[in-house]
Amino acid sequence: MKHKIIETSISLFGQRGFKETSIQDIVDQLGLTKGTFYYYFKNKEEILVQIHEQFIDDLLEQQKRIMERDFSARDKLHALVTMMLRNIRTSVNSAMIFFREMRHLSEEKLAYVRKKRDLFQQNIEELVQEGIERGEFRKELRADMVSYMILGITNWSYFWYEPDGEVAEEQLADMYTTILLQGMEQRR
Repeated sequence: MKHKIIETSISLFGQRGFKETSIQDIVDQLGLTKGTFYYYFKNKEEILVQIHEQFIDDLLEQQKRIMERDFSARDKLHALVTMMLRNIRTSVNSAMIFFREMRHLSEEKLAYVRKKRDLFQQNIEELVQEGIERGEFRKELRADMVSYMILGITNWSYFWYEPDGEVAEEQLADMYTTILLQGMEQRR
């Protein structure tokens, strides 16, 4: 039941927003009582925290698998961009909640989620730095700024990209990485 409450909350928060969705909306959607809700959760924020944790933990796990591959920094970067775009199709509501609803977390919970979000960014930064050190990317690049640029491009895609539209996620990932890599590659 706990999983069903979380899944229903993801759907409702994604459609209406966290603040606009009440506990009553969640239990009505499932045909439950508020007592059942409170058996599993103290409040709505607890669900929001779990949604954030599930989303970032899943991204970190996928990122880790990509980073562990014996690929060039260039190929890992392409795989990361593809993975982030694939998550739009597989987890669009969770992604929207992650980016849009963070402001509703308490300071303590926000600090916890930010640590994981920062780790995701730092891993990209390390990959870019590795590419610079291997001579794959230009020496004058700042790995931190490049990592933020990559996240900015991919994260904003959650707000406008339609995975079932004219452009497949692989095509969009190819476009993004081609543009990124052409600007980052070491000139020969």
